[in-house]
Amino acid sequence: MAFNHLPAGVHDALAPLSVKPVTDSVPMAKNHRPDHPQPDTASRPSPEAVLHRLASGPSRSARITHTEHLPPRAGRHAVWPDRIRSEVIAAVRARGIEHPWAHQALAAEHALDGDSVVVATGTASGKSLAYLMPVLSALLDGSEAPNGRGATALYLSPTKALAADQCRAVRELAEPLGNAVRPAVYDGDTPFEEREWVRQYANYVLTNPDMLHRGILPSHPRWASFLKSLKYVVIDECHTYRGVFGSHVAQVLRRLRRLCARYGASPVFLLASATAAEPSVAARRLTGLPVVEVADDASPRGELVFALWEPPLTELHGEKGAPVRRTATAETADLLTDLTVQGVRSVAFVRSRRGAELISVIAQERLAEVDRSLVRRVAAYRGGYLPEERRALERALHSGELLGLAATTALELGVDVSGLDAVVIAGYPGTRASLWQQAGRAGRSGQGALAVLVARDDPLDTYLVHHPEALFDRPVESTVLDPDNPYVLAPHLCAAAAEIPLTEADLELFGPVSADVLTQLEAAKLLRRRTRAWHWTRRERAADLTDIRGTGGPPVQIVEEGTGRLLGTVDAEAAHSAVHEGAVHLHQGRTYLVRSLDLKDSVALVEQADPPYTTAARDTTSISVLETETEIPWGSGRLCLGSVEVTNQVVSFLRRRLITGEVMGETKLDLPPRTLRTRAVWWTVTEDQLDEARINPEILGGALHAAEHASIGMLPLFATCDRWDIGGVSVPLHPDTLLPTVFVYDGHPGGAGFAERAFHTARAWLTATREAIASCECEAGCPSCIQSPKCGNGNEPLHKRGAVRLLTTLLREAPEEAGSGPDGTGAEAPEEAGARTDRTGAEAPGEPG
Repeated sequence: MAFNHLPAGVHDALAPLSVKPVTDSVPMAKNHRPDHPQPDTASRPSPEAVLHRLASGPSRSARITHTEHLPPRAGRHAVWPDRIRSEVIAAVRARGIEHPWAHQALAAEHALDGDSVVVATGTASGKSLAYLMPVLSALLDGSEAPNGRGATALYLSPTKALAADQCRAVRELAEPLGNAVRPAVYDGDTPFEEREWVRQYANYVLTNPDMLHRGILPSHPRWASFLKSLKYVVIDECHTYRGVFGSHVAQVLRRLRRLCARYGASPVFLLASATAAEPSVAARRLTGLPVVEVADDASPRGELVFALWEPPLTELHGEKGAPVRRTATAETADLLTDLTVQGVRSVAFVRSRRGAELISVIAQERLAEVDRSLVRRVAAYRGGYLPEERRALERALHSGELLGLAATTALELGVDVSGLDAVVIAGYPGTRASLWQQAGRAGRSGQGALAVLVARDDPLDTYLVHHPEALFDRPVESTVLDPDNPYVLAPHLCAAAAEIPLTEADLELFGPVSADVLTQLEAAKLLRRRTRAWHWTRRERAADLTDIRGTGGPPVQIVEEGTGRLLGTVDAEAAHSAVHEGAVHLHQGRTYLVRSLDLKDSVALVEQADPPYTTAARDTTSISVLETETEIPWGSGRLCLGSVEVTNQVVSFLRRRLITGEVMGETKLDLPPRTLRTRAVWWTVTEDQLDEARINPEILGGALHAAEHASIGMLPLFATCDRWDIGGVSVPLHPDTLLPTVFVYDGHPGGAGFAERAFHTARAWLTATREAIASCECEAGCPSCIQSPKCGNGNEPLHKRGAVRLLTTLLREAPEEAGSGPDGTGAEAPEEAGARTDRTGAEAPGEPG
């Protein structure tokens, strides 16, 4: 797309940055202090100088479509509340922190008052210290009790890496307090011989929701002394608890509150979130409690230069002769190589585990050609590594031994990596909140930083690098979760009944639909009512009924065939597309081929190999309407929201040449179909609308299919979802609607709230979809607009101009209230059904407990 490009060699990356600090402020507390120390940034290269070197050369400079400059911001200090213990304040001062930022002091005041509070401020704004001060003060008070544990605190993080990092930070901070503060990590990596000590003696336990769900709550009698003294529950990175995962965590927290009440405790919840819309509303949905919001960020910020980068077109041609851009993976690997050569400490974020490994391998190969000593200073970091591998990489990054890291979201979530100079983001991460979270990893010590978003060759990324206002002029999204989803609620009611028999008094805690779900669980003979309570009736553990990350089963173990060595794991939900027979799997820079996938035993056997390609799975999907809950007219067509049943099957995989992405061939697979009952948004068009849009029967299927592909690609900008969260189907004549129909559905049982958000933003969503297709410079469709790499029908048929005309007609008759602005994954149905679908898979963020 050239329409938003500046001429080659001309962009504003080299324009002088404003160094005038932002000083306007809103007083947050009566103890406000204006003074603050300024970080020393003289020894670091400026972000504009780093970008200048990256963009040197005519071909490189033309790839920058926009550069956003965020000027430095001055901070506002306050003083700690006088109820914080003086020993804790002295310990913080010993770390060089003389005074808190105003938002830290305000959050601490709320915590001390017994108010649950969410701190929703920017990256590196000191959220950890905001909740640690009241926590450490309470633990110090509790250490003076006769049993030495009169107060305890529980810390929850979405990843093991973050919990380990926080435990390290707490130990260092609390060192002057001696044995009064005893932090300990309790997760799947904790040796069994240490677990009893944690239960009996630790007063600050750091874990994750998975371990709370499977390990702590079912064994609550062994945690009785800890739970009855529980004063605070810290929920870090709470904005990540969204969709189905967030809904599960919400119910886990309700189970925790119920058990605490049983032991006579009523803990205060302290939540830390990236900047988000309506953080108190999301926090209340997550915890079930009223939550006070602290969102005025009083911390200083160094300058940030944020470049949007579009890889160039290559001489290669893809399916149907479509032009092909250089891959974001290859482009990111080049940028990481150049940054490493410059000595710039950098992290490259990529969405998939495979992508992280591939960027690391390519960067190492290119560094070997320049300076072999630099090869060991670049590595990959992702979930799925064994514990000892993760810990070694974390230490190397902290020490500065590593200069460049290719990472998945396992590192994104708050690990305190100070001193980074640049972040490269390989593809839009799905939400603006995640984008700013990743960009904020650089400049964490207050210095200036560079962030570069490298666009993938897909509709959403292409749209964003040419519409910077969609990133920089809109607020971040609100968090979407639905704790009342019956598919989520049912297993937690069973788990709660196994912990302590359920009574009618508990139903208010678990939400308005819990009574109906209890009736269904009784009918299924999972629960039995005796006198006034419901009891769990089975021998197996109720907590094993569900995986709270929504992966649909135990993780698949990846085992080296010749040695029997366990290389790692992959989520059950992703196994069909990630470790099918013939798939390429990367681990620690080594390449493996999957020889077999045993779904019954959840094992994939692999052997080391060196194929010149990567693999990408393709699937097909059919869909049926179960119930139409809401519908509104769009002219003679209709926009609908309701329940559907989706049948999905991975049918083949593509082999794509490394670096170029060129398709080398397709191999059929024989994997079982999977059925999903979920919620969807869909729109229909009538014969009159087709006539107005000049859509004849010959191009109808291609026009619908193209509109579906592009709309799925654009939805994450409007519905706060990730691409693995949604799917789509397009049908020239659907048997349930009896009209040409395009469906977009939630990819989780019972839905996750994304289809509903799409329904309410439909006008803006489909307007952006139309614009993304119409403005693409290709002739007949390409991956930047209407082609999907996951399309099980081989991107056949597609009709670009037909899709534009169809959407134009549909939107002309759309009511104004049908979508009021923004706050993919699709699949293919069987050809004989005439359906066109498309689903793009990726790995879910975080790592299981």
